[in-house]
Amino acid sequence: MTPDRPLRGLAETLAARSDDELSELLAARADLASPPPRGTGVLAQRALSSASIALTGDGLDLLSVAVLEAFLDAGSSTGRSDLIGPVSRDEIVTRLGRRARRPDVDARIQLLVARGLIWDAGTGTSRKPQWVGGIHLPAALPWRALMLLSPLATEEPEQIRERLDGLDERRRNLLLTLAAGSPLGRSRDAAPDAGPQAPVPQLIADGLLARIDEQTVELVPMAARLLRGEPPLATRDLAEPPLGDDGPGRFGPAQVDAAGAGEALELLRHADELLTVLGDSPAAVLRSGGLGIRELRRLAKATGLSTTRIALLAELLAAARLIDRGFPEPAPDGWNGDEVFAPTVAVDSWRLLGTERRWLTLARAWLELPRRPWQIGDTDRDGNTLAALSSELYDAGAPISRRQVLDPLTGTEPATAVSVADLVRVLAWRQPRQLRRWTTRYVAETLREATELGLVAHEALTTVGRELTSVADGEPEAEHSGTEQPAEASTAAVLAAMDTALPTPVDHFLVQADLTLMVPGPMTSELAELVTVLADLESGGAASVYRVSEASIRRALDTGRSGAEIIEFFTAHSRTPVPQSLTYLVEYAA
Repeated sequence: MTPDRPLRGLAETLAARSDDELSELLAARADLASPPPRGTGVLAQRALSSASIALTGDGLDLLSVAVLEAFLDAGSSTGRSDLIGPVSRDEIVTRLGRRARRPDVDARIQLLVARGLIWDAGTGTSRKPQWVGGIHLPAALPWRALMLLSPLATEEPEQIRERLDGLDERRRNLLLTLAAGSPLGRSRDAAPDAGPQAPVPQLIADGLLARIDEQTVELVPMAARLLRGEPPLATRDLAEPPLGDDGPGRFGPAQVDAAGAGEALELLRHADELLTVLGDSPAAVLRSGGLGIRELRRLAKATGLSTTRIALLAELLAAARLIDRGFPEPAPDGWNGDEVFAPTVAVDSWRLLGTERRWLTLARAWLELPRRPWQIGDTDRDGNTLAALSSELYDAGAPISRRQVLDPLTGTEPATAVSVADLVRVLAWRQPRQLRRWTTRYVAETLREATELGLVAHEALTTVGRELTSVADGEPEAEHSGTEQPAEASTAAVLAAMDTALPTPVDHFLVQADLTLMVPGPMTSELAELVTVLADLESGGAASVYRVSEASIRRALDTGRSGAEIIEFFTAHSRTPVPQSLTYLVEYAA
């Protein structure tokens, strides 16, 4: 029914807002601030545009989308062509029923009002206001139809799975096609008067397809997730899925932090090995500008690492400016004059830094990396293999999505183990517009990389991961405030967490009778420099083992050390007596 009082426009509502409220609007919808609007009229026109509303929809969680759908469903009955509404709170609550708590619904309504998607129509009372929205408001939805109000939305995932399992091959193949590509499909059988024996009308009747118009249908997202083999999107209860509700994992915070530090030490050791190999034999640059799979395999063979590990290290070292493409100086043996990937001059100073500083360098490089190393080796749409350090991997949104994956973990108690499936469900609830992105592989590979960086261990976020994530979120504010002190304090907190997690460096080793050196922890830089020359690594980890051989002793002699100096070094740093066989080996080689 058309109200007697005229409806307010968005410009009138914005003019009544305070400066702080307008600042909050521009902060939430940054696209409205560029170029600076000359008045609330211009600001309202921008806020009501379809493109701006669609961009705002990226920040809505599943409950906000459900409230928006209930608003659109209630407002569609007014028959107005310029505005949607007015709609009262009771109309929204009635459509959502018991699937959402009323305080949560009220919070989402206020969120939509604060972001200028809906506003007070001026036709209600102070206790029972009514809201209206612009005609382009449906652009904020992640889908075309009102999916969260459909009959399928009130069913459990198991019930939907039973429906899918009961389909014949023809109807199931039709749904699989929509699940693999665009959820929208065109068919003449989409009209309401189409024959009921065709697959499309049957799927519409089953609730698995939603009718958009007489020739367009849309696959219901709850069914699409199950068809793709992903964790289901539960919509019967619109509350956020629990995360880590089973309590702390099998390991305590100290064990989680120690495991993360161990992974970081291994990563740093492997980074040194890769830099050494690239210094001796730089990697060729592809015509496309990347590091090819053939070179990755060569480096993997030379270092004894996997190609996946080499690909991650190459991306991290390039992001930290420790390797780069160019012409090496001096030229290595066998160089053909083409550009290569080789270490930069910054490597020497980086190796002199403390362990926590080098860890921080690689961890920050990963968080800010505008690419996804785990995609290296995959094929693009044209069937070409994605190479490391190539432009095809560039994605400006990669750092944002990487932090979105870690963000839910920061809300859990320390040492709380979170499964990949639970994390996928939470991400799908928080960003329903990104349903196609939040796959099991995407989240699992991101967590794997975070584990290799020491930010995640035993499926839980480490203390270093928590501190580093908070620094990443706080640094822009420090820059805008005109001071670097908050960022420096946060960086100091990260370094302190890293220093606490890392084991104390040792300056000694245990010489065994079989000519091996057992190092009970990470070595000091001075000890590591000599041990790596005198012996070859056999096994790494928290306690590493190095083997002394005639070849390794000759290698040390070639650096200018005498046999007496080598024996004196073993005697001074070994906590066990130096076996006579080792002394004989050094004297014989000398």
